[in-house]
Amino acid sequence: MTGPEQRVTNSADGSARVGVQAGVVHGDVNNYTVSPDAAPEEKFRTGLRYLEGGMARRARELIYAAFAAGHRTDEVWFHWLLALVSGRTRHELSDEETASLRAEPGGLRRAGDGAWMDGVRTVRRLLNCAEDPRADLRAVFKELDALGETQKALIVRHLGTFLEGPLHDQMWDRGLARARREWRARNRSGRCWKFFEPEPLAPRPYEPPPPRTPSVVLARVTAPAAVTGALALSLGSTLLTSGRLLGFLGYLVGLVGCYRTLREVMARRLRAALRDPVRPAPRRTPAGGFARKVDKRFLHYFAKYTPPGMERGVWMEMTAGVRQKIRDEIVHTYRESRVGVGRIDWLIRYRVSEVRERWRNGPPEPPAPSSAAMLGAVALLTVGAVAILTDAAGDAIAALLTTAVAAAFTVRVGLDIAMEHRRHAIERRESRRMLAADQAAFLRWRQKLADRPQDREMAAWLDCDRKILLNDALRHYKLAMSEIIAYGFIDFPAPATSRARVRGGPWRYRDYEIMLFLLTRDGVRQVTTELDFEVGEFSGGQRANYRFESIAAVRVRQTAGQPWTFELSLVNGQHITIPVDGLGVEELQQGEVPGTVAEATLDAAGVHHTLHMLEGIAASGKRWGDRAR
Repeated sequence: MTGPEQRVTNSADGSARVGVQAGVVHGDVNNYTVSPDAAPEEKFRTGLRYLEGGMARRARELIYAAFAAGHRTDEVWFHWLLALVSGRTRHELSDEETASLRAEPGGLRRAGDGAWMDGVRTVRRLLNCAEDPRADLRAVFKELDALGETQKALIVRHLGTFLEGPLHDQMWDRGLARARREWRARNRSGRCWKFFEPEPLAPRPYEPPPPRTPSVVLARVTAPAAVTGALALSLGSTLLTSGRLLGFLGYLVGLVGCYRTLREVMARRLRAALRDPVRPAPRRTPAGGFARKVDKRFLHYFAKYTPPGMERGVWMEMTAGVRQKIRDEIVHTYRESRVGVGRIDWLIRYRVSEVRERWRNGPPEPPAPSSAAMLGAVALLTVGAVAILTDAAGDAIAALLTTAVAAAFTVRVGLDIAMEHRRHAIERRESRRMLAADQAAFLRWRQKLADRPQDREMAAWLDCDRKILLNDALRHYKLAMSEIIAYGFIDFPAPATSRARVRGGPWRYRDYEIMLFLLTRDGVRQVTTELDFEVGEFSGGQRANYRFESIAAVRVRQTAGQPWTFELSLVNGQHITIPVDGLGVEELQQGEVPGTVAEATLDAAGVHHTLHMLEGIAASGKRWGDRAR
């Protein structure tokens, strides 16, 4: 190993890394699922999707199965040739696979206008030129450039690793030029993040809890209310039958005043309750449970959406009541559905943003009751009482006082019951309003996610990133592509990153750590860097150099309860151990076969090819490099 440039940490404690987050699986996308008894053409089309997704191993299996079952077209043969060599060097092929490259299959049918057969001929000429140093490269590349855009792009993408010498240089130049054009094409930064968003769950109506009126309270108010009603009727009857018209008119005015006074009192109490909601008691929720995850999302978004100019602590304190109320509603509505909190993340975010918008437009204030209305109600009540006292006899006055005492006791308890029913009516009305607003927000969010990239686009962007990184390494080491004996990548998730996949497909990550290994005449060059996949930007970077004879062993392994690790052992006893959390995680959906997701992820990450290359160096040293050349 070299000295000054060596900046790789020799070991990494797995406990020091934060594992990748729970993944998103787009279960409605079935690009990579095919039944064993599927028709040959269906197997072929699925194999094509594997090839586009950067998983050549599985692509070879399916395309060959389709061909062997009788689906023999020039399109199938073209893709079979590319799948054989994609991401591999010449010595990785078995004798049977090498023979397949040279074989002339019989019974081929033309698919389309003959463009696929033109592609087959060009691939075979390129492979022949790789073995003939006297071949006319200008002629074969002229033939390549004359192909259709589809065939040319596929050849440039999949054939590069397999070629050698000047042929490799020219193919590399074309591949790099294409990578630079497509690196951030198709609005990558504006669409890539959507792949990691789960399919949103539609809003559901929230049914507020019914009025809380215990039977004991009802019993306490029923008898006084009956007595009050009977006394009030008796008082009115007494005034009417005794001919006390002024007193009876006062009685009627007093009833109106009593009703309006009670209504104004209740309005003021409701306003106070809405302005200053009761601070809920802290809730203890199980760690890792649905409610705890909802709590974390609410805290995150309320902190994120703090109004400008307001301190975060003040905002969190002021909104504690409404935050708990909305949180309880969402937990109550969605808890029993066994959905991941990610699927309602849009709803939490929208509800929090609405609270902030309402606050920015002025703190939400319930309509202020009119002071004049309250004074008028009290005035009516007073006038009625005075009229009765002025015109009534002693027995009527006694009845009035008795009725007033009974009414006071009834109102004391009954007002709470009326308030509770009024609360329920207001909450039901607010729930209907929020459901309509939630549905509109849901449709907007669905529309925003409508152009979510397909898995093949994610694979194509990653392939471009690899080429950009490889070109940077070649420039740093001042090497031409023809001076590289072989190269390989291992892509693994960065700590605490988001991940997502389609059904049956490999995990894709929002942030990667990428290791690039270059085999040259002087040994192995290793580059390790971080990739922000959403925008295709690299950051950081570590480099190390090894002599061929320095590598003793290399492997990717997993022990019980521990993350997968990449281990590179050197002959001097040093070990480079890097946890590659997430490569072996599957989180299978219904119908998925155990092992298929992990295998697809390892294949897409380049693990198989790179391990084959490094294991060859560990076993044979420089002789492996000489044999590869």
